[in-house]
Amino acid sequence: MRCPFCNGEDTQVKDSRPADDGAAIRRRRLCNTCEARFTTFERVQLRELVVLKSSGRKVPFDREKLQRSIQIATRKRDIDQDTIDRTVSQIVRTLEQSGETEISSSTIGSHVMAALKDIDDVAFVRYASVYKNFREAKDFEGFLREMNK
Repeated sequence: MRCPFCNGEDTQVKDSRPADDGAAIRRRRLCNTCEARFTTFERVQLRELVVLKSSGRKVPFDREKLQRSIQIATRKRDIDQDTIDRTVSQIVRTLEQSGETEISSSTIGSHVMAALKDIDDVAFVRYASVYKNFREAKDFEGFLREMNK
């Protein structure tokens, strides 16, 4: 593992422990060149996922992008980082176990919406406003009416 600070190749694992409810291993590392410390995560990847965008374009699945979108939706809400990490891991695991290598962006969005609905209503509405492309206040009103049914 290369050091992210000096790009040195001589790094040493100082501590390993399970993360994301056992779905990953968190490793604390020390660079023997510059003595910087950093953390890496090791996860099982069942298959390479490709996202099929609504435009028809195909792009590699990006776990970090999924995590960022959930963090944006949950910003300034009382939701700890472990909950977000577990949610991302559960969504990725579900996608990998689906048996499909090409996943539509709308499928991913649906999984995120379902997960956020269980976590926080405000985060759910925030994500839905982008996912469903709300343009006016009446779009919110209609969505909230449907949600409360």
